[in-house]
Amino acid sequence: MSAVNPSASGPEAKPRKTTAQPLHAAQIQDALLKLQTVSALTGLGKTSIYERIKTGEFKPVRLGTRCTRFRASDVNAWLQAQGK
Repeated sequence: MSAVNPSASGPEAKPRKTTAQPLHAAQIQDALLKLQTVSALTGLGKTSIYERIKTGEFKPVRLGTRCTRFRASDVNAWLQAQGK
C-alpha cells in the first residue's frame, strides 16, 4: 500500500511514495513506529508530537539524519498514562 506525498512542492518536485504502516504494529513491543502511526494512535498532530519530543515525553529513535522512529512500548506506555 503506498501513497503519494503531497508535501513535495516546486515545479520539478517528484511525487514521493510512502508506505503506510499498519496500526497493529503497535502491538509488537519491539516495533519501531513511524510518526504518522504515532499520530494515528495518539490522536496528536505532528507539531504536538515534536513538542513532546522537546519536553522529553516522547523519546525518538534516530536511525539516520532523516529517519526517526518511536518505540511501540514507549507509545503504549504514554497512552496508558493518559488513560487511553
